[in-house]
Amino acid sequence: MSHLKYIAQRVALMLLTLFIISLMCFILIRMLPPVPLPAGDPHTAVIEAKREALGYNKPYLVQFGIFLKGVLTRFDWGVSDKLYPGQEVAAIFFEKLPATMIVNLFSIILSIPIGISLGIFAALKKNTWIDHVISTVTMVAISVPSFVYAFLVQYFLAFKLGWFPFLFGSTIDGTPLGSISYFDPQFLWSMLPPILALSFGVIAGFTRTTRAELTEVLTSEFMLLARTKGLTKTQATVRHAMKNCMVVVLPSIFGEFIGILSGSLIIENIFSVPGVGELYLNSINGRDYPMFIMLTVFYTVIGLAAGIVVDISYGFIDPRIRVGSKK
Repeated sequence: MSHLKYIAQRVALMLLTLFIISLMCFILIRMLPPVPLPAGDPHTAVIEAKREALGYNKPYLVQFGIFLKGVLTRFDWGVSDKLYPGQEVAAIFFEKLPATMIVNLFSIILSIPIGISLGIFAALKKNTWIDHVISTVTMVAISVPSFVYAFLVQYFLAFKLGWFPFLFGSTIDGTPLGSISYFDPQFLWSMLPPILALSFGVIAGFTRTTRAELTEVLTSEFMLLARTKGLTKTQATVRHAMKNCMVVVLPSIFGEFIGILSGSLIIENIFSVPGVGELYLNSINGRDYPMFIMLTVFYTVIGLAAGIVVDISYGFIDPRIRVGSKK
């Protein structure tokens, strides 16, 4: 019961935080002058009508109430002012979301086995030259921003070696592939550069976490007891050490997924991935305020939900852990 109470409290706190952040962003955006609309554009009338319906000439709190009512009752986030004049913001968002999700999903799938394997190998070879090399490379990889990897991938793998295309959805010679097809081998090949650029830091993060946790578990007293009962080092590691290590590693997978989703903003722009990250940056540069508000709320929800999911997952992975319990 205490676990359920803790979850309910966290969800309530998340909703309150989301409300406050949304209110602050909304008021700050509405304090800016609206984007001037071009005269004679057929979409101008639609945008002006939408602004009138959203109460642009009313007090900010009244505008936020109208906005919140439209989102909660009709999922109406308004229409795009600049990037896609007159089009529904929500429709554009859902059109762009698959590209972001597929790139991040593939990078996570690539990063998990490599990162965990390197972490296990480093822990088993603790204080050897292998451990020192892996740990050093890991720290360097974590310290380097993801956009640096993007430029390195473009320069060495795309420009020097010519293995990959420079941009998402194109051939090596730069010819666009046309319509998006995530099951087309040629299209999947064009996705590898942004996937690799996103994966380096995530692999390093999994390696560091796995090595640190497994090293601590291997030196625990229960591991010595397992060895005295006749288990070999491999058997004790697989049956006991890895199980305890995964209590920390598995929740970190959820956190890394959210982190890499936010970190793909610049990567998507560099490789011209037609996803949410590129759309977010374009909405800022283009002063498309309705688009910016929706994407800000989207990333805020993901960030807040990630914290709850990570905390709750500890209790499901290891029943001995009771998050929120006072006993």
